[in-house]
Amino acid sequence: MEYTVQSLAKIAGISSRTLRYYDEIGLLKPARINSSGYRIYAQAEVDRLQQILFYRELGISLENIRDILNAPSFDELNALKEHRVKLIERRKQLDLLITNVNQTIAVKEGGITMTDSEKFAGFKQKMIDENEKKYGKEIREKYGEEMVNNSNKKLLTMNEEQYHEIGKLGIEVNETLKAAMTTGDPAGDLAQKAADLHRQWLSFTWDKYSKEAHAGLAQMYVDDERFTAYYDQIAPGAAVFLRDAILVYTGIKK
Repeated sequence: MEYTVQSLAKIAGISSRTLRYYDEIGLLKPARINSSGYRIYAQAEVDRLQQILFYRELGISLENIRDILNAPSFDELNALKEHRVKLIERRKQLDLLITNVNQTIAVKEGGITMTDSEKFAGFKQKMIDENEKKYGKEIREKYGEEMVNNSNKKLLTMNEEQYHEIGKLGIEVNETLKAAMTTGDPAGDLAQKAADLHRQWLSFTWDKYSKEAHAGLAQMYVDDERFTAYYDQIAPGAAVFLRDAILVYTGIKK
């Protein structure tokens, strides 16, 4: 079966403008243009659009989706299986949040009591799931399954005060790092304060702190463009500066 822009947009639940934009950026080209100048989409394009929408639902950028779908190694069946795994993970997270809301309602109505850990379980699970999606493979390869699983377990058992403290520390690390960069000295007092705050932040979830692991993580911030992009939002070169400050702090040379 073939579809025009309007008919495909309707069954896909997106706008015609979105389809035209996908064509413009080379993400989803029509099968052909008919004699009247209309874009015509066939089954292959319908299947590709389904993949695009799956990836969009997982928060992947259009540019990255295009690279994934255009890669010679792309396998549609394997991609669908991966989508299923991710959607099941998301369903588990939503189920946990729904349970959390239901329990909170029951508490307010006087039916049950909840511990602080139970109140924030859904949000902590979301944090874990997002970290797994972004960095799970690399972190597990570098530090091992046991360390990562223990770290996630520690996060899940945090009480409300600890949960908020780790958020505050993360902000303080970034603010101190930004201020330290104006000095240009990774060994300076401000930079070393940023490194120490970073250690405190890690210690909330790390099963055991070590200088070697701290330095290794700092190096990953520079080696992995996703980490680099995160820290470089603070200021250009922030990932490298933080790495250098942590190397000074831990006494481990490059």
